[in-house]
Amino acid sequence: MGSRRKVETAPVRRGGGRSGRARRTALAGRSRAAAPIKRSLPPYEPFSAEQIDAIEAHADRLLDEIGVEFRGDEEALELFRGAGARVDGERVRFDPGLATHLCATAPSLFEMRGRDGGSVPIGGDNVVLLPAYGPPFVTDLDRGRRYAALEDFENIVKLTYATPWLHHSGGTVCEPVDIPVNKRHLDMTYAHLRWSTKPFMGAVTAPDRADDSIEMARIVFGTDYMESNCVIQGNINVNSPLVWDEVMTGALKAYARANQGCVISPFIIGGAMGPVTIAGLVAQAHAEAMTGIALSQLVRAGSPMVYGNFLTTMNLRSGAPTFGTAESTLATYAVGQLARRLDMPLRCGAHYTASKIADGQAMQESSDAMSSGILAGTNYVIHAAGWLEGGLSFGYEKFAMDLDRCAMLHKQLGGLDVDDEHLAIDAYREVGPGGNYLSSAHTMRHFATANHESILADTNSFEQWTEDGCLDAQQRANRLWKRMLADYEPPPIDDAVNRELLAFIEDRRAAMPDAWY
Repeated sequence: MGSRRKVETAPVRRGGGRSGRARRTALAGRSRAAAPIKRSLPPYEPFSAEQIDAIEAHADRLLDEIGVEFRGDEEALELFRGAGARVDGERVRFDPGLATHLCATAPSLFEMRGRDGGSVPIGGDNVVLLPAYGPPFVTDLDRGRRYAALEDFENIVKLTYATPWLHHSGGTVCEPVDIPVNKRHLDMTYAHLRWSTKPFMGAVTAPDRADDSIEMARIVFGTDYMESNCVIQGNINVNSPLVWDEVMTGALKAYARANQGCVISPFIIGGAMGPVTIAGLVAQAHAEAMTGIALSQLVRAGSPMVYGNFLTTMNLRSGAPTFGTAESTLATYAVGQLARRLDMPLRCGAHYTASKIADGQAMQESSDAMSSGILAGTNYVIHAAGWLEGGLSFGYEKFAMDLDRCAMLHKQLGGLDVDDEHLAIDAYREVGPGGNYLSSAHTMRHFATANHESILADTNSFEQWTEDGCLDAQQRANRLWKRMLADYEPPPIDDAVNRELLAFIEDRRAAMPDAWY
């Protein structure tokens, strides 16, 4: 394997013109994120080296014998041909070990910057949490399920900014279908830049939309700053099985050229986009992810990428996707072990569910799917909050319930403190056998921070719960997200930068007619 490097972040330098003004003024917002989770618990590695060797070898076999198609992208084909791959039409085949070698310049650890200057580390022992991505519908207890609108998109960005438990603003947190398809990326990118200061994702649904997102980020951060700092990412999906199209590769190349990040995620449902057997699916996912990462490094070596994975099962009777299953959990563990062999940041796990509402099924599936990702060593979790209905809906109540669990994960992954203070010998000496530790000096020092306190769980007596209105978890979550929105305070942004963003949006809107598909 080739050498790895950590992407260093440059200090914000003061300068003149648009670039300097943007850096001076747009980084003034106040971060609402807790520190990214620093994992103290080691990843779980249930599979032997021999088993992972076999999966790696099968991924190489797929790339060598079957190959991957890059459709409609002559530049990608030429880049791979120049790197030693065998190109036959749009089919690209790789000698064993070549794809791994081409991934070697991708950094194992990099930082994303928010417009308040805050830093979010991606990789290593860090765990970064993001909201749901992509649902065309939203749902809540008051209005039910409905098509998402720009108001919903802005609400979710504001809620994500307001919580300390999510570190990243996400991307297409819902699909605002009230805006023309070819223009909504402008409103979405603006929402992330205006209503939050956290790092975010831009558009990937067309290369020129990726370019627009990057240019809007340049207005805020400055061109020079973005040459050495990652502030925006694209979420890139392979058209599994074993196909890349020019839309996804075009967006990938746009972000890589700008030295910005991408999350390369095969989207595989066993039995539909690959075989039903888990070992084969994992090998396929590994092969597909490596080809996307390899392309990014051929475009710009060192551009920051995340090794992603979205692999689940399906109900083989109905064809419906299933989440939090035993098989998908095993796949997640294997993917984690493969990512560590590449020494790359890992995206896997999430609060996934097929349930239509935030009920017991939703929380069981979500907990199992997220737990497997956390145990597998994930660094980057898309869909940490709000996912419902197999990703078709964003649930406001589900978002609030997921936040409660994200808060718990911050505490859980911190591990144990084992020192004299936490072993509490002074408490034993003070209280002794048969005593009450509640009033001890040690308890007084620690009572406010000793235990994670849920913001949603009801631990009152039945009588008190009844007196308070017999609210279930969804009803309590409904109150929580509404209170969060009511208390939201927008971060400041320089007026000149804001006007420049809005002028860019108006110019781009005027340059093209509305398109609704």
